[in-house]
Amino acid sequence: MTAAREKQAGAKVEAITVTAAESEMRLDRWFRAHFPEVGYSYLQKLLRSGQVRVDSKRAEANARDDEVLVLNKPAGIAVQGGTGTKRHIDGILAGMADRFGGERPRLVHRLDRDTSGVLLVAKTRNAAAKLGKGVPSPLQGKVEAALVKAAGPDGDRVRKAEPGEQKEAMHATTHYSVIDRVGRKAAWVSLKPVTGRQHQLRAHMSIIGHPIVGDPKYEGGLDLPAENMDAKLHLHARRLIIPHPAGRGKIDVSAPLPAHMLRTWDLLGLDASRYSSGET
Repeated sequence: MTAAREKQAGAKVEAITVTAAESEMRLDRWFRAHFPEVGYSYLQKLLRSGQVRVDSKRAEANARDDEVLVLNKPAGIAVQGGTGTKRHIDGILAGMADRFGGERPRLVHRLDRDTSGVLLVAKTRNAAAKLGKGVPSPLQGKVEAALVKAAGPDGDRVRKAEPGEQKEAMHATTHYSVIDRVGRKAAWVSLKPVTGRQHQLRAHMSIIGHPIVGDPKYEGGLDLPAENMDAKLHLHARRLIIPHPAGRGKIDVSAPLPAHMLRTWDLLGLDASRYSSGET
């Protein structure tokens, strides 16, 4: 972002390039830091008269830099890491959090290693959320879909009950909540089953169009969100809370993510500690 102001003497225009570390600052606060002699009222006068511009356009006091970066990715550089891939765009972005107010810039989409061209990056989590598609919408919701057992080529599975199958259908309800997302490609989702049907979570996620990664039985085995991911089911029973059988409060136990899921979290730039065992 470039900010410009006219000097009184000779109406000379001074162009100043705003650093990336300050790009999220409001314009009035930026002026206060760099030009403390310019009072708020006088700054408003300059803004109203168009004597202060941002990227050659009239600016307001609360103006900030755009919330995205647009990169021209050269061919031969991976967007995300994997086995044997040490240098990649996502890794570079991970090291830039201090330049963006502590927030890690996030990929909005991917390009293949050998593809060059436009790569969009969100500077903030909020910008990534606005740009992200392909994840459950709304971000919190409930899936109520009765299930029936059905034989398949890879063994028994369940599917959504069709009209006329009420007798054999099993009522099933699942609450879900998106914890984080990786652009348009994948989402980290918390699932809380109300009922306990066979393959309930796997079937429900597939029914709403978001099958669980690494689950070929329910359409989640293809198009993995990153290269070199473990083709294993990414479903983990993280926490169990039930009444104690002796009536003494509750049993509350948690299990850490397995190794293959931790590798995926690292590969996709997700913070596994963000959703701690102490959260409900």
